[in-house]
Amino acid sequence: MSKVDVYQSVTDSIVAKLEAGVNPWAPQWKNAAVSRPLRSCGTPYTGVNVIVLWIASIESGYSSPFWMTYKQAEELGGQVRKGEKSTRVVFFQMLEKEKTSASGEKSVDKIPMLKTYCVFNASQIDGLPARFYPAADASKVNTGERLAVVDEWARATGAEIVEGGNRACYSPSLDRVSMPAFNQFESPEAFASVLAHELVHWSGAPGRLARDLSGRFGDSKYAAEELIAELGAAFVMADLGVCSVPRDDHASYLAAWLKIMKADKRAIFTASSMACKAAEFLGSFSGAAVESSEEIPVGV
Repeated sequence: MSKVDVYQSVTDSIVAKLEAGVNPWAPQWKNAAVSRPLRSCGTPYTGVNVIVLWIASIESGYSSPFWMTYKQAEELGGQVRKGEKSTRVVFFQMLEKEKTSASGEKSVDKIPMLKTYCVFNASQIDGLPARFYPAADASKVNTGERLAVVDEWARATGAEIVEGGNRACYSPSLDRVSMPAFNQFESPEAFASVLAHELVHWSGAPGRLARDLSGRFGDSKYAAEELIAELGAAFVMADLGVCSVPRDDHASYLAAWLKIMKADKRAIFTASSMACKAAEFLGSFSGAAVESSEEIPVGV
């Protein structure tokens, strides 16, 4: 059996969804709890695994955010239904290899290794405790009013946010986020998604995360930063329990994103890792940070 190229397999699945007109990082959350994918212990997945598991949920209509291995399901008293197919997720492991130079000096090389394991959604498993089958939160239904959880999160960052005008943007020279007035948006979720997008841009400024995309993305770094901001906004919104709404200019960047991914099978891993770092940074101000436990290093 030939060895699966994990980078290529994951990238191909995301590219296929985008080319089919499906946004893999904007689930519709019909009859489902708004959340990042969760492990059986309740810890959120991070990095590219968020997208991989959201894609699986979109394709199969899973309503639970919980994922676990076959063994974990058994230990919790559950049983994976016969015929159900697993979803492959990835984790990063650094292997250390000792080497000796010509002069006899010893050193250790760290070799990045990407590995996989298979999980099932709780919706594929019978007999689990009730907590693994959460219903959609009725309190998240759009009321047309500002979302307090979003406003509180945004204020906690300390970013200068000015509402008014007709353009949403982050100005590096002013270190300011500009937003159109709230009532110009179709829904509170649309306003929140755009605000989260711009705050991800804000997080990449010098003195914060100081994102440098020149090494990996080169001439495509502007489009790459937009991809990081869109992914980061989706992660933030899921952490806040609010449905994400893709930006209106999503389509204008689609061709550039597809070009990046097709040219570099590791690009979406890097972008996802940077997006998770941004979401973690933005959540740290309010104590809602999700730590990046299986992140893929930028240079991998």
